[in-house]
Amino acid sequence: MTTTLERGYDNFDESFEEFKSASELTKKEKAQKLISQVDILSKTREGLKYLYNKSLEMEAEGFFGDTAWNDPEKLAPALVKGTLTAGSPGASYEIMSELRMLAHSKADVHNGTKISRKDAEAYLEEVLVHNLEFAFQDLTEETRTVMNPQEVKRAFNLFSFLVAETGLHGIKDKLAEEIQLICEQRPVVTRKAREIIHMVNSKMELDPENEADKRLLYYVHAVNSPTELAKQNPDPEAYAEALKKLDSRELLEEAETLAAPMRATGLATPFIASMLLHLAAVKPDLIPKALLLNKRGQAEWSKHEELIIKLIGEVVSIDSFQCIYGLARVLEKSLLSRNAVKASLNNLRMISINPQVEKRILKCQTKPRKTVTAKQYLIAATLRVLGQPLGIGQGNNSTCQSARGISMWSQHSPAKLINMIITVAAQNNLILRFENVDLESNKLTKGLVDKLDYNLDAVSAVLVPHLDKIYNEMMRRASGRGEDPHKWVNPALYGHWIHIGFASAYSYLTNAIQDFKGFVRLFYAALHPEYNGGREVVYPNPLGIFVTSRAGAMIGFHAVSLLHVGKDDDGVMRAYFLNPNNEGRQDWGQGIRPSVYGHGEKHGVSSLPFHQFAARVYAFHFNSLETKAHLDSVPEEEIEKVEKLARESWGKSYVWSELKKQW
Repeated sequence: MTTTLERGYDNFDESFEEFKSASELTKKEKAQKLISQVDILSKTREGLKYLYNKSLEMEAEGFFGDTAWNDPEKLAPALVKGTLTAGSPGASYEIMSELRMLAHSKADVHNGTKISRKDAEAYLEEVLVHNLEFAFQDLTEETRTVMNPQEVKRAFNLFSFLVAETGLHGIKDKLAEEIQLICEQRPVVTRKAREIIHMVNSKMELDPENEADKRLLYYVHAVNSPTELAKQNPDPEAYAEALKKLDSRELLEEAETLAAPMRATGLATPFIASMLLHLAAVKPDLIPKALLLNKRGQAEWSKHEELIIKLIGEVVSIDSFQCIYGLARVLEKSLLSRNAVKASLNNLRMISINPQVEKRILKCQTKPRKTVTAKQYLIAATLRVLGQPLGIGQGNNSTCQSARGISMWSQHSPAKLINMIITVAAQNNLILRFENVDLESNKLTKGLVDKLDYNLDAVSAVLVPHLDKIYNEMMRRASGRGEDPHKWVNPALYGHWIHIGFASAYSYLTNAIQDFKGFVRLFYAALHPEYNGGREVVYPNPLGIFVTSRAGAMIGFHAVSLLHVGKDDDGVMRAYFLNPNNEGRQDWGQGIRPSVYGHGEKHGVSSLPFHQFAARVYAFHFNSLETKAHLDSVPEEEIEKVEKLARESWGKSYVWSELKKQW
């Protein structure tokens, strides 16, 4: 009996033979039939391998004739992503073109085509540089919006195949920068950085004398061999045994050396887990050194040593170690000195987890270990979320509102967050109140997400399905009032930190942009310290923004939190904000590219010059009793600068009304 894959090969071969024997009149029709077979085979790794082996023959038979891919010398690596996101048939031609170029890059001799082996290699390196999100399987907001799951799967398959066949030798500088900027954002989920580092370590030969290689080696050693003792004992259990042979001075030196790369990168290792467990048993007074705690963290250790040792013993293991960085940050924020937080953590330690919730927790682990329970994973994730509130991401889910909420509660109401975790983990249910009505998640219809993507931390995997349904129900109840429902939903969902005043440039009634100049004036008067009387942002302000493509075209709506407004070291007034879509670096067109490092950003924060940020905002909250007194202080030229950027980008998708609003 032939397998499904073998039938696919047979169908392809039959279509290819028909294509080869077709006349000029029927060639186009046969090409369409052949491309449909390419579409089917490209969904599997085995199918891609089969297509790769056929690619040069297809090229020689004129498969790319009369298409944009006909001349390999004219191919533009920067255009590959756009074609893949556009779907079939273009995406299928693109896949075959990349496989054809891969075959040219491996050809032993020049095979008569215009492209040389060296040029094909250089082309593929550029393609990988421009498509790291496919190579590392972590999509941007823009790509998630325009690609369906099948298209994403094909793109992931293609780039997984390309990386496996070529390695990443030609893009070392880019990769070093990529790892650095991921780590600077201190994500709670460190999978992406670790996968890149693993790929570099397994597929690249690195020369410590080469500058780019040296940068990559720093991260490889930080994860795999952070000390000489770890290098000599790469198995964490063997390393734990080696620790027993060290005297007090050697143990202190090893602990501090081990902790340095973790604190510099945010990446913990199994070796640090072995160290902490060893110190907790024989020399707990060295634990602050093993975490490289600052003075505030050291003081917290002194006050709560007993609880910290219990947490280390119950949660930390060589299979559950990333929480160690989160624990260090929790101590440096003095969270255990808040009685409500301390009590809530103790309560979390005692719960029994609902079986359905347990499945979700284990599902979000890359390789769940039988030695680690769901409760351990959950407590570990709670420490990470509490310690790194700006590192929370939404995964490949349209749940930016939920991720924004978890981040906000972690920063400003950590005990509330822990108690929500306890309730949902134990009951697999959640109740929040909206306009005097209790909304119980288990009694609601589905939310915005049909099927949760589990590239999440365990806290998000527990909470998001319930928060998403409650948010969706709040939006349903607040709709039809002639204004943006977020005016009522945000304060109800997030809490009393949200200002009651609300402004939106987008009119739900007319699907138009109304009085944008007045909107920008209000935004500046509320949040720009040079025009609002010098007032600072105190609590995260939930804003709605227009997400735009590299060309500045409208993609959709997105939820972010404005955290701070201030000048960077160059004197540029910047907006600092949380973007919960896993990656704070974006290209929104018009030279608007949020930065995550180098302009005074804290870990996990993105920033833009204030006027560029304002040009993408469509809704925000403000203090309605104080802001209006500052409206006249905002210069007209500043408003016009923002309006120009808006009109020439997302504004092209809307009708603009100059009718004045009562702000």
